[in-house]
Amino acid sequence: MTVWSGISEFGHNLSEGITHTLGRFSAKSKPPEKSMVFTIAMIALGAKMAKADGLVTDEEVVAFSQVFHVPEKDRAAVNRVFNQAKQDIAGYEIYAAQVVKLFGKKSHVLESVVDGLFHIAKADNAVHPEELAFLEHVAAIFGFEGADWLRIRARHVAMKDDPFEILGVAHDAKPAVIKKRYKDLAKELHPDKQIAAGVPKEMVRLATDRLAHINAAYNELQRMGAA
Repeated sequence: MTVWSGISEFGHNLSEGITHTLGRFSAKSKPPEKSMVFTIAMIALGAKMAKADGLVTDEEVVAFSQVFHVPEKDRAAVNRVFNQAKQDIAGYEIYAAQVVKLFGKKSHVLESVVDGLFHIAKADNAVHPEELAFLEHVAAIFGFEGADWLRIRARHVAMKDDPFEILGVAHDAKPAVIKKRYKDLAKELHPDKQIAAGVPKEMVRLATDRLAHINAAYNELQRMGAA
């Protein structure tokens, strides 16, 4: 059963509720199960992200479909999950907490979730204050606060890119520290590592995009002579 087939089956039984179904899964779930619960939670969070500023735009729906390449035969079921979740933003903390239970706080998988939500938020060419507050709260539930949150935000919100901030190292970090940080990130974000962790193949692109951003930051630090 593919992740979309599982969600399609789930979508026909919405009477029991999204959170009830997600509650069946645990940290001991196998990768295919993790993949499904991850995707369901992401659909729900994506819908609530789109609703955060009070209006779900066509651009945000398109952005959602760019993150999730849903087969035509399963699209109606996925839309049912999305439409139920987008009624309001209440309860999004439950979905965020469920994903944390599966992957653990500060997981690179969770950082990819935040990247996906930012992609939806930026669909109308602006990240509104309500959306940014939503994203910051979800990131905090995931364990990304303070410098970690600023590092993630720097990849998406219009501001001068700081390669140190993107890599999550201090401006006075020694070259060896910067190199180790870069190698650790590259290892964690490798597609094979993501898939083995239970991340849906449809979502691996987010980690790949993030890695490209990190590669560019590291190259810039090398050019500056800092790494």
